[in-house]
Amino acid sequence: MSTESKARKSPLDMFKWLLAVGVFGAAVVGNYLYADLGLIYRVLAVVGLMLVSAGIALSSAQGKAFLQLLKEANVERRKVVWPTRQETTQTTLIVVVVVFVMALVLWGMDSLFGWLVRLLVG
Repeated sequence: MSTESKARKSPLDMFKWLLAVGVFGAAVVGNYLYADLGLIYRVLAVVGLMLVSAGIALSSAQGKAFLQLLKEANVERRKVVWPTRQETTQTTLIVVVVVFVMALVLWGMDSLFGWLVRLLVG
């Protein structure tokens, strides 16, 4: 077994995930049980408990691997060459024109086939 798979099966990580699910569940159940409280208090409590749950989950080995994945994805996102405003406008106009032309072609074919069917059927 690799050290990564051993870390994934550690009892501490399992406890962290159970605790995170428990806190998440407490947020959901508490929101329903305390429906008589003001909305702002319930929203703050749910958001706070969700953040605590996420923090606990992200402290596990899988959570740390997920954070590393997000960092690597952000690095890759920065490498993307985004189109300029002019390129975006031109591409959008080309798509709109092609869609319009295809709509006209399909409308024409539909009309033609409808006319041919009316001739054959009577």
